[in-house]
Amino acid sequence: MRPLSAMTLMAIILGSAAMADSVTVEPVAITEWKAVYGRVEARDRIPARARLGGTLVSLTVAEGDVVAQGDVLAEIVDEKLGFQLSALDAQNGALQAQLANAQAELARGEELLAQGVTTAQRLDALRTQVDVVTGQIAALAAQRQVVAQQAAEGAVLAPVAGRVLEVPVAQGAVVMPGEAVAQLGGGGIFLRLAVPERHAADLTEGDAIEIEGPEGTVTGRLAKVYPLIENGRVVADVEVEGLTDRFVDARVLVRLPVGEREALLVPEAALVTRGGLDFVAVEGAGLRTVVPGARVTVAGAAMVEVLTGLTAGDAVLAVAPQAGEVGHE
Repeated sequence: MRPLSAMTLMAIILGSAAMADSVTVEPVAITEWKAVYGRVEARDRIPARARLGGTLVSLTVAEGDVVAQGDVLAEIVDEKLGFQLSALDAQNGALQAQLANAQAELARGEELLAQGVTTAQRLDALRTQVDVVTGQIAALAAQRQVVAQQAAEGAVLAPVAGRVLEVPVAQGAVVMPGEAVAQLGGGGIFLRLAVPERHAADLTEGDAIEIEGPEGTVTGRLAKVYPLIENGRVVADVEVEGLTDRFVDARVLVRLPVGEREALLVPEAALVTRGGLDFVAVEGAGLRTVVPGARVTVAGAAMVEVLTGLTAGDAVLAVAPQAGEVGHE
């Protein structure tokens, strides 16, 4: 028993190839892709700041929590404000007593004036005294509202709806006015790219972008290309539907269209590998050795670029021929 000769094997292959459809190879314009890393970013990154200096008595959020706009994230207390409110309440009590006394004096003065015992000048002085005390009470009430509003501003509110990215303080800490209690990311999630400036002219807003994610390849849209070049790189934003905000600042692989070139493409099914070499069956020329390149998808069909071995106009069998089981004699 000896194996079939190479001529016999080729005859079997070509015999099967004769029954397959052929495709004429012509240069096709394909997109040139540039692989870069994009960073998942929140559209708005806003700190939730303390409006009041004091002690952080409660902290209700942690990194990763999802909050709505206006939610209370923490509570700050300044004990001095409580003492000021108590002092103002005491002053208000004293002024209320003075007002009651001044009103009583005014009532007696009106009776005496009616009897002709006192003068109109004295009655005017009593009226002025009542007006002065009334004004002092009103000013004190406004001052108390200011202090009460300062105490109410101890509640740290979420400026936007989104996810808590960072909480740089702990409960019991002393914070100053304007200090960030939490960092929030909201307003949606997008990808931000930094592309070498040599590709700046090839980037067009609205281009389709391929993103390699954990769930596979998804398509995004180049939403904005910023005009300012920093450190030799162009900054661009990509919008992607369903992009998760679970990990902000995560890096994902992105493929950008940076140009077009012509290539010879054959159906992936037309490629056959024998003995470590790649072949395609060409009508009238038998099997021809080729060097395959990248695999691309054209109109939903899987195609392979042929770097060498074919020329424009060659008719290639669309399906690779099968030699069947090769036995021994």
